[in-house]
Amino acid sequence: MPTSTWNRHHILSLADFTAAEYDTVLQTTASFQEVLSRRTKKVPTLQGQVVANLFFESSTRTRSSFELAAKRLSADTLNFAAATSSMTKGETILDTAKTYLAMGTDIMVVRHREAGVPNVIAAEMDRLGVRVSVLNAGDGQHEHPSQALLDLFTITTLIDPDRPRLELLKGKKIAIVGDILHSRVARSNIWSLIASGAEVHLAAPPTLLPKLFAEFISEEVEGRSQELEVRSYSPNPQLFLHWQLEPALQNADFVMTLRLQKERMTAHLLPSLREYHQLFGITRTKLQLCKPNVKVLHPGPVNRGVEISSELMDDPEFSLIQSQVTSGVAVRMALLYLLGSGKA
Repeated sequence: MPTSTWNRHHILSLADFTAAEYDTVLQTTASFQEVLSRRTKKVPTLQGQVVANLFFESSTRTRSSFELAAKRLSADTLNFAAATSSMTKGETILDTAKTYLAMGTDIMVVRHREAGVPNVIAAEMDRLGVRVSVLNAGDGQHEHPSQALLDLFTITTLIDPDRPRLELLKGKKIAIVGDILHSRVARSNIWSLIASGAEVHLAAPPTLLPKLFAEFISEEVEGRSQELEVRSYSPNPQLFLHWQLEPALQNADFVMTLRLQKERMTAHLLPSLREYHQLFGITRTKLQLCKPNVKVLHPGPVNRGVEISSELMDDPEFSLIQSQVTSGVAVRMALLYLLGSGKA
Protein backbone atom coordinates (compact mmCIF):
# COMPACT_ATOMS: atom_id res chain seq x y z
CA MET A 1 0.00 0.00 0.00
CA PRO A 2 1.30 3.53 -0.87
CA THR A 3 1.76 5.10 2.58
CA SER A 4 5.13 6.85 2.22
CA THR A 5 3.49 10.26 1.72
CA TRP A 6 1.07 9.84 4.64
CA ASN A 7 1.83 11.40 8.04
CA ARG A 8 -1.63 12.43 9.26
CA HIS A 9 -2.79 11.33 12.68
CA HIS A 10 -6.35 12.69 12.26
CA ILE A 11 -8.62 13.38 9.27
CA LEU A 12 -10.75 16.38 10.22
CA SER A 13 -10.82 18.55 7.09
CA LEU A 14 -9.65 18.59 3.48
CA ALA A 15 -8.71 22.27 3.61
CA ASP A 16 -5.00 21.52 4.03
CA PHE A 17 -4.74 18.21 2.17
CA THR A 18 -1.82 18.08 -0.26
CA ALA A 19 -1.95 16.64 -3.77
CA ALA A 20 0.28 13.79 -2.59
CA GLU A 21 -2.18 12.95 0.21
CA TYR A 22 -5.13 12.92 -2.19
CA ASP A 23 -3.24 10.58 -4.52
CA THR A 24 -2.27 8.34 -1.60
CA VAL A 25 -5.94 8.01 -0.65
CA LEU A 26 -6.96 7.33 -4.26
CA GLN A 27 -4.26 4.70 -4.85
CA THR A 28 -4.91 2.99 -1.50
CA THR A 29 -8.63 2.96 -2.26
CA ALA A 30 -7.97 1.35 -5.64
CA SER A 31 -6.07 -1.43 -3.86
CA PHE A 32 -8.99 -2.05 -1.51
CA GLN A 33 -11.47 -1.87 -4.38
CA GLU A 34 -9.60 -4.82 -5.85
CA VAL A 35 -9.85 -6.63 -2.50
CA LEU A 36 -13.61 -6.07 -2.45
CA SER A 37 -13.93 -7.66 -5.87
CA ARG A 38 -12.54 -10.97 -4.57
CA ARG A 39 -14.57 -13.86 -3.25
CA THR A 40 -12.95 -13.36 0.17
CA LYS A 41 -13.34 -9.66 0.91
CA LYS A 42 -11.63 -9.54 4.28
CA VAL A 43 -7.98 -8.73 5.05
CA PRO A 44 -6.20 -8.85 8.43
CA THR A 45 -4.75 -5.34 8.11
CA LEU A 46 -6.24 -3.87 11.32
CA GLN A 47 -6.67 -7.11 13.25
CA GLY A 48 -6.57 -6.42 16.99
CA GLN A 49 -7.49 -2.74 16.63
CA VAL A 50 -10.76 -1.16 17.77
CA VAL A 51 -12.75 1.30 15.66
CA ALA A 52 -15.49 3.18 17.53
CA ASN A 53 -18.23 4.76 15.44
CA LEU A 54 -19.36 7.70 17.58
CA PHE A 55 -22.41 8.90 15.68
CA PHE A 56 -24.07 11.61 17.73
CA GLU A 57 -26.20 12.30 14.64
CA SER A 58 -28.25 9.69 12.76
CA SER A 59 -26.90 8.24 9.52
CA THR A 60 -27.47 5.25 7.24
CA ARG A 61 -24.87 5.30 4.47
CA THR A 62 -21.91 6.78 6.31
CA ARG A 63 -22.29 4.74 9.48
CA SER A 64 -22.93 1.44 7.69
CA SER A 65 -20.06 2.12 5.29
CA PHE A 66 -17.56 2.81 8.09
CA GLU A 67 -18.72 -0.23 10.05
CA LEU A 68 -18.39 -2.53 7.03
CA ALA A 69 -15.02 -0.99 6.13
CA ALA A 70 -13.67 -1.66 9.64
CA LYS A 71 -14.92 -5.25 9.56
CA ARG A 72 -13.39 -5.84 6.11
CA LEU A 73 -10.06 -4.78 7.68
CA SER A 74 -10.62 -7.26 10.57
CA ALA A 75 -10.92 -4.52 13.19
CA ASP A 76 -13.25 -4.84 16.18
CA THR A 77 -16.06 -2.28 16.06
CA LEU A 78 -18.00 -0.39 18.71
CA ASN A 79 -21.12 1.50 17.69
CA PHE A 80 -22.46 4.44 19.65
CA ALA A 81 -25.95 5.90 19.36
CA ALA A 82 -26.74 9.05 21.36
CA ALA A 83 -30.42 8.18 21.89
CA THR A 84 -29.57 5.00 23.83
CA SER A 85 -26.43 6.25 25.56
CA SER A 86 -25.57 7.80 28.92
CA MET A 87 -25.74 11.22 27.25
CA THR A 88 -29.46 11.06 28.01
CA LYS A 89 -28.39 11.02 31.69
CA GLY A 90 -26.09 14.04 31.38
CA GLU A 91 -22.79 12.57 30.17
CA THR A 92 -20.73 15.01 28.09
CA ILE A 93 -19.29 14.37 24.64
CA LEU A 94 -15.73 14.29 25.97
CA ASP A 95 -16.73 11.92 28.78
CA THR A 96 -18.24 9.63 26.15
CA ALA A 97 -15.03 9.77 24.09
CA LYS A 98 -12.93 9.02 27.17
CA THR A 99 -15.16 6.03 27.96
CA TYR A 100 -14.42 4.57 24.55
CA LEU A 101 -10.75 5.43 25.00
CA ALA A 102 -10.75 3.41 28.23
CA MET A 103 -12.15 0.44 26.27
CA GLY A 104 -9.04 0.43 24.09
CA THR A 105 -10.29 2.32 21.04
CA ASP A 106 -7.65 3.05 18.40
CA ILE A 107 -9.71 5.08 15.90
CA MET A 108 -12.78 7.20 16.62
CA VAL A 109 -15.11 7.95 13.70
CA VAL A 110 -17.14 10.97 14.82
CA ARG A 111 -20.32 12.47 13.39
CA HIS A 112 -22.16 15.35 15.05
CA ARG A 113 -24.76 17.95 14.11
CA GLU A 114 -22.52 20.72 15.48
CA ALA A 115 -19.42 21.89 13.62
CA GLY A 116 -16.09 21.34 15.35
CA VAL A 117 -16.95 18.39 17.61
CA PRO A 118 -14.47 15.97 15.92
CA ASN A 119 -11.75 18.64 16.30
CA VAL A 120 -12.52 19.01 20.01
CA ILE A 121 -12.30 15.25 20.56
CA ALA A 122 -9.05 15.06 18.55
CA ALA A 123 -7.55 17.89 20.61
CA GLU A 124 -8.49 16.09 23.82
CA MET A 125 -6.90 12.84 22.64
CA ASP A 126 -3.74 14.76 21.75
CA ARG A 127 -3.76 16.52 25.14
CA LEU A 128 -3.98 13.15 26.87
CA GLY A 129 -0.99 11.95 24.86
CA VAL A 130 -2.75 8.84 23.53
CA ARG A 131 -2.31 7.37 20.04
CA VAL A 132 -5.98 7.59 19.12
CA SER A 133 -6.91 8.93 15.68
CA VAL A 134 -10.12 10.85 15.00
CA LEU A 135 -11.87 10.77 11.64
CA ASN A 136 -14.53 13.34 10.87
CA ALA A 137 -17.62 11.59 9.49
CA GLY A 138 -19.52 14.85 9.11
CA ASP A 139 -19.83 17.79 11.50
CA GLY A 140 -22.61 20.33 11.23
CA GLN A 141 -22.18 22.69 8.30
CA HIS A 142 -18.40 22.29 8.38
CA GLU A 143 -17.05 19.31 6.41
CA HIS A 144 -17.56 15.68 5.40
CA PRO A 145 -14.09 14.55 4.21
CA SER A 146 -14.83 10.90 3.48
CA GLN A 147 -17.82 11.78 1.27
CA ALA A 148 -15.75 14.20 -0.81
CA LEU A 149 -12.97 11.62 -1.12
CA LEU A 150 -15.38 8.94 -2.32
CA ASP A 151 -16.81 11.43 -4.82
CA LEU A 152 -13.28 12.12 -6.00
CA PHE A 153 -12.53 8.41 -6.31
CA THR A 154 -15.80 7.73 -8.16
CA ILE A 155 -15.01 10.41 -10.75
CA THR A 156 -11.31 9.68 -11.23
CA THR A 157 -11.84 5.93 -11.61
CA LEU A 158 -14.42 6.66 -14.30
CA ILE A 159 -11.73 8.55 -16.21
CA ASP A 160 -8.89 6.09 -15.52
CA PRO A 161 -9.99 2.85 -13.80
CA ASP A 162 -6.41 1.58 -13.50
CA ARG A 163 -4.75 4.64 -11.98
CA PRO A 164 -7.07 7.17 -10.37
CA ARG A 165 -5.22 10.38 -9.51
CA LEU A 166 -5.95 14.00 -8.76
CA GLU A 167 -4.51 15.46 -11.97
CA LEU A 168 -7.20 13.73 -14.07
CA LEU A 169 -9.68 16.46 -13.11
CA LYS A 170 -7.51 19.40 -14.16
CA GLY A 171 -9.56 21.64 -16.45
CA LYS A 172 -12.78 19.68 -15.95
CA LYS A 173 -15.94 21.67 -15.25
CA ILE A 174 -17.87 20.38 -12.26
CA ALA A 175 -21.21 21.86 -11.21
CA ILE A 176 -22.43 21.57 -7.62
CA VAL A 177 -26.15 22.32 -7.41
CA GLY A 178 -28.51 22.61 -4.45
CA ASP A 179 -28.49 23.43 -0.77
CA ILE A 180 -24.90 24.59 -0.66
CA LEU A 181 -25.40 26.85 2.35
CA HIS A 182 -26.10 23.92 4.70
CA SER A 183 -23.91 21.33 2.97
CA ARG A 184 -20.76 20.00 4.61
CA VAL A 185 -20.36 17.78 1.53
CA ALA A 186 -20.15 20.85 -0.73
CA ARG A 187 -17.48 22.43 1.46
CA SER A 188 -15.25 19.34 1.40
CA ASN A 189 -15.80 18.89 -2.33
CA ILE A 190 -14.80 22.48 -3.00
CA TRP A 191 -11.43 21.90 -1.30
CA SER A 192 -10.71 18.64 -3.14
CA LEU A 193 -11.87 19.81 -6.57
CA ILE A 194 -9.97 23.10 -6.44
CA ALA A 195 -6.87 21.14 -5.40
CA SER A 196 -7.32 19.00 -8.52
CA GLY A 197 -7.31 22.00 -10.86
CA ALA A 198 -10.98 21.61 -11.78
CA GLU A 199 -13.37 24.51 -12.40
CA VAL A 200 -16.05 24.41 -9.71
CA HIS A 201 -19.40 26.04 -10.44
CA LEU A 202 -21.88 26.39 -7.57
CA ALA A 203 -25.55 26.96 -8.40
CA ALA A 204 -28.49 27.60 -6.07
CA PRO A 205 -31.08 30.22 -5.19
CA PRO A 206 -29.53 33.23 -3.40
CA THR A 207 -31.04 32.06 -0.09
CA LEU A 208 -29.05 28.80 -0.34
CA LEU A 209 -25.89 30.32 -1.85
CA PRO A 210 -25.10 33.72 -0.33
CA LYS A 211 -22.04 35.50 -1.69
CA LEU A 212 -20.51 35.37 1.78
CA PHE A 213 -20.34 31.57 1.44
CA ALA A 214 -17.28 31.86 -0.79
CA GLU A 215 -15.26 34.09 1.48
CA PHE A 216 -13.80 31.13 3.36
CA ILE A 217 -12.12 30.14 0.08
CA SER A 218 -10.64 33.49 -0.96
CA GLU A 219 -11.15 37.24 -1.13
CA GLU A 220 -13.61 38.88 -3.48
CA VAL A 221 -12.36 39.66 -6.97
CA GLU A 222 -12.66 43.37 -7.77
CA GLY A 223 -13.81 44.93 -11.01
CA ARG A 224 -16.69 42.60 -11.84
CA SER A 225 -19.43 43.97 -14.09
CA GLN A 226 -22.80 44.84 -12.60
CA GLU A 227 -24.43 42.01 -14.58
CA LEU A 228 -21.95 39.49 -13.18
CA GLU A 229 -22.59 40.75 -9.66
CA VAL A 230 -26.30 40.03 -10.10
CA ARG A 231 -26.13 36.71 -11.93
CA SER A 232 -22.75 35.17 -11.08
CA TYR A 233 -19.73 35.73 -8.89
CA SER A 234 -16.18 34.39 -8.94
CA PRO A 235 -14.14 34.73 -5.75
CA ASN A 236 -11.38 32.48 -7.12
CA PRO A 237 -10.09 31.68 -10.64
CA GLN A 238 -11.48 28.14 -10.19
CA LEU A 239 -14.63 28.86 -8.17
CA PHE A 240 -17.81 30.39 -9.59
CA LEU A 241 -21.15 31.14 -7.93
CA HIS A 242 -24.36 31.24 -9.97
CA TRP A 243 -27.91 32.09 -8.97
CA GLN A 244 -29.26 30.54 -12.13
CA LEU A 245 -28.75 26.91 -13.13
CA GLU A 246 -27.96 27.25 -16.83
CA PRO A 247 -24.46 28.84 -16.64
CA ALA A 248 -23.36 26.20 -14.12
CA LEU A 249 -24.50 23.34 -16.37
CA GLN A 250 -23.15 24.78 -19.65
CA ASN A 251 -20.52 22.29 -20.92
CA ALA A 252 -20.17 20.66 -17.49
CA ASP A 253 -18.35 17.33 -17.29
CA PHE A 254 -19.94 16.31 -13.98
CA VAL A 255 -22.95 17.51 -11.99
CA MET A 256 -23.16 17.00 -8.23
CA THR A 257 -26.63 17.67 -6.90
CA LEU A 258 -27.22 18.11 -3.17
CA ARG A 259 -30.12 17.26 -0.87
CA LEU A 260 -32.30 20.07 0.41
CA GLN A 261 -31.54 19.83 4.13
CA LYS A 262 -34.93 20.88 5.46
CA GLU A 263 -33.96 19.79 8.99
CA ARG A 264 -31.23 22.48 9.06
CA MET A 265 -33.36 25.28 7.63
CA THR A 266 -34.57 27.64 10.35
CA ALA A 267 -36.29 30.07 7.96
CA HIS A 268 -38.49 29.86 4.87
CA LEU A 269 -35.70 29.85 2.30
CA LEU A 270 -37.73 28.48 -0.63
CA PRO A 271 -41.22 29.32 -1.95
CA SER A 272 -41.96 25.62 -2.58
CA LEU A 273 -40.26 22.33 -3.43
CA ARG A 274 -42.11 22.32 -6.74
CA GLU A 275 -40.67 25.68 -7.74
CA TYR A 276 -37.21 24.61 -6.60
CA HIS A 277 -37.38 21.52 -8.84
CA GLN A 278 -38.52 23.62 -11.79
CA LEU A 279 -35.59 26.01 -11.41
CA PHE A 280 -32.77 23.88 -9.98
CA GLY A 281 -33.85 20.24 -10.15
CA ILE A 282 -31.66 18.12 -12.44
CA THR A 283 -33.48 16.39 -15.29
CA ARG A 284 -32.50 14.77 -18.58
CA THR A 285 -33.67 17.86 -20.44
CA LYS A 286 -31.48 20.20 -18.40
CA LEU A 287 -28.47 17.92 -18.87
CA GLN A 288 -28.57 18.74 -22.58
CA LEU A 289 -26.62 21.89 -21.64
CA CYS A 290 -23.74 19.73 -20.39
CA LYS A 291 -21.09 17.71 -22.20
CA PRO A 292 -22.62 14.70 -24.03
CA ASN A 293 -21.02 12.19 -21.63
CA VAL A 294 -21.93 14.10 -18.45
CA LYS A 295 -22.40 12.10 -15.24
CA VAL A 296 -24.52 12.96 -12.21
CA LEU A 297 -23.68 12.40 -8.53
CA HIS A 298 -25.64 12.80 -5.28
CA PRO A 299 -24.37 12.07 -1.75
CA GLY A 300 -27.76 10.80 -0.57
CA PRO A 301 -30.27 10.48 0.83
CA VAL A 302 -32.18 11.75 -2.22
CA ASN A 303 -35.46 13.64 -2.30
CA ARG A 304 -36.72 12.12 -5.55
CA GLY A 305 -38.43 14.61 -7.80
CA VAL A 306 -36.89 17.56 -5.92
CA GLU A 307 -33.11 17.70 -6.42
CA ILE A 308 -33.15 15.19 -9.26
CA SER A 309 -35.85 13.50 -11.31
CA SER A 310 -36.55 9.91 -10.35
CA GLU A 311 -35.95 8.60 -13.88
CA LEU A 312 -32.57 10.30 -14.09
CA MET A 313 -31.49 9.01 -10.69
CA ASP A 314 -32.09 5.43 -11.84
CA ASP A 315 -30.57 5.87 -15.32
CA PRO A 316 -27.16 4.10 -15.46
CA GLU A 317 -26.23 6.12 -18.54
CA PHE A 318 -26.00 9.27 -16.42
CA SER A 319 -26.18 8.38 -12.74
CA LEU A 320 -23.14 7.51 -10.59
CA ILE A 321 -25.15 7.43 -7.37
CA GLN A 322 -24.90 3.69 -6.77
CA SER A 323 -21.21 3.78 -7.72
CA GLN A 324 -20.71 6.39 -4.99
CA VAL A 325 -22.19 4.05 -2.38
CA THR A 326 -19.99 1.19 -3.58
CA SER A 327 -16.89 3.41 -3.61
CA GLY A 328 -17.67 4.52 -0.07
CA VAL A 329 -16.65 1.22 1.53
CA ALA A 330 -13.29 1.09 -0.28
CA VAL A 331 -12.53 4.76 0.48
CA ARG A 332 -13.31 4.32 4.17
CA MET A 333 -11.20 1.15 4.26
CA ALA A 334 -8.35 3.24 2.86
CA LEU A 335 -8.80 6.00 5.43
CA LEU A 336 -8.99 3.59 8.36
CA TYR A 337 -5.95 1.74 7.03
CA LEU A 338 -3.92 4.95 6.62
CA LEU A 339 -4.75 6.05 10.15
CA GLY A 340 -4.33 2.61 11.70
CA SER A 341 -1.32 1.20 9.86
CA GLY A 342 1.11 2.92 12.22
CA LYS A 343 -0.59 1.64 15.36
CA ALA A 344 -0.17 -2.09 14.86
